[in-house]
Order: sequence, then structure tokens, then C-alpha cells
Amino acid sequence: MADVPRYAYLGPEGTFSEAALRSLPETAGAILLPYRSVATALDAVRRGEVSAALVPVENSVGGGVDSTIDELSSGELLHICREVLLDVGFAFAVPPGATREQVRRVAAHPQAEAQCRRWIAENLPEAEVVPAGSNADAAAMAASGTENLDAAITSALAAERYGLKILDDDIHDHGHAVTRFLLLRRPGPPMPRTGADKTSLVAWIGEDHPGALLEVLTEFAVRGINLTWIESRPAGGKLGRYCFSIDCEGHIADARVGEALMGLRRICAAVRFLGSYPRADGAEPTTRRGTSDADFAEAAEWLRRLRAGIVDEEPTEP
Repeated sequence: MADVPRYAYLGPEGTFSEAALRSLPETAGAILLPYRSVATALDAVRRGEVSAALVPVENSVGGGVDSTIDELSSGELLHICREVLLDVGFAFAVPPGATREQVRRVAAHPQAEAQCRRWIAENLPEAEVVPAGSNADAAAMAASGTENLDAAITSALAAERYGLKILDDDIHDHGHAVTRFLLLRRPGPPMPRTGADKTSLVAWIGEDHPGALLEVLTEFAVRGINLTWIESRPAGGKLGRYCFSIDCEGHIADARVGEALMGLRRICAAVRFLGSYPRADGAEPTTRRGTSDADFAEAAEWLRRLRAGIVDEEPTEP
């Protein structure tokens, strides 16, 4: 009998990470293991304890997840093989028998608090918000009465797991909040090209100078490559040195993406390739004139003929 696959996720049980992981068809029947932090979940992949790990990387309201971004840029190399987009909504929950009027201290993860700040001010103006390590931790703390907590802002899944009663099941300040998760595995060949792909990388600028970031962006712009995300992080050492986490449309097998990576390799101090993988939304890139694989192949053939001394017919005016 084949070994049952094992996957890690940012725990404890009941987090949005678990919900996102369970949405992937390949995890059906697999063993799903919660880890206390992004770093420990990814280290489980590096040690070979699990096949892959799913962790959050950005939220449409709260922005990037620093712990994940730092692990991808400075931790032992891992490759992205999937992304998951999950609509995020929060529940206001209390232990059985408690009422809204009794609530004085509420547990909430900082991201949850940030996304529900207006709701909290309007509905719980006298309550103190106590930070929790995760949405599941918030539910567990409220269920056990830790630190005299008597309510939680958490996920509906966590509230159910820890036996809380949901008083409001869809609280938020924004109509549509989405969290993006990445499934990471040990380095290997990129995922097959689908035609609706993303490529992720980290680029380090070697020497700070005017236009340094523009040079990086130009490698993508002149090839018609759209960037879907870019975020800077300190590169360590002295102040003013940064690395840039970048997601772009396309696959490393695409000529325009491959040439952009070569261009970055020439001008950057270092480039870390994090993988090419299918886009969760299935959106195909818009390829403008002169940037398709056929255009790159035709230009390469034209240059080959010139170098070989083959004289082509002079082009006519378009």
C-alpha cells in the first residue's frame, strides 16, 4: 500500500490555512498536520517530514505576511507549486451560555482585528481586544477562559472546533477580503506550463544607485510582462539595502519570462527563482505584439541569419 501523503499548514487546527489546504483536491485522504508557525511548517518540508506545506503570503486588506516573505527570501530554498485564494470572513463567538452583554475581553489575531476594527468599535465599544497567535488560538483562548477572555473573533471553522456559539457569522469592515496562500515543496522542476501561470522570484539589488529599481522593472516592462505583486524587504546588514519579492504573469518556459530572468541575472546581485505555477484565478496573460514565443523565435532566427551573412530581402514600409 502506498504511503499516505502528508501536508503541513499554519496551525493550530481550525485556521484559514487548514480550510485553504482542504480545498485542494490532492489533499483528499491525506494527513494534514498543523504547525505553530510559518517557519516550522516550512522546515517540516525541508526535513522531508511532509510533501508540502501551505502558508499565507498576502491579504487583500492586511497586505503581505512578513514571516512567509522572509522565509521565501532568506530561508533554505523551497519552490511554489500551487496558490490558493480564499475568501475570508470572521465570526464573533462566545462560550455556550454567554451573552453579548457579558463580553469584556475579546481574543483576536491582529489580522482579524485589522479587518474588523470598525465592527468592533460599533458593536463592542467597551471591550478590550487581546491579541492571539492565530484565529484558532483566539477560539481556544475564549473556550478555555484564558486571561479572563469571554469571546473571540475567529473563523467559523475554529468556533465550531472549539465548541463556541456564533453570535454573528460574517463580520468585517470590507465587503470582500481575500487571503492568498502558497503551497511549497522541495526544489525541483517547475510545474508544467498551463497558459495561465505565475512566476515568483526574489531579486537583490547589489549597489544602490539612482534608477536601480527602475532597471529591475524595465526587464519586465520591455518584454510586456505584467507584475501582479512586488514587495520590498530589508536585505540585512546596513540600512538602505533591500530585496524585492516579485510575482509576474507567465511561466519560466515562456520566452519573454525566461529572457527577463536572464536580464535580472545580469543586473542584480542575486536572483532566487521560487517557481512557476498555475494561477488560482485561471486568468491568462495579455500578450502584446512582439512578446509572444513566436515573436522571440522569429527575432532569434533573423539574428542567426545576419550573423551567418545571409542577406534577407529588405523590408518594405508597413
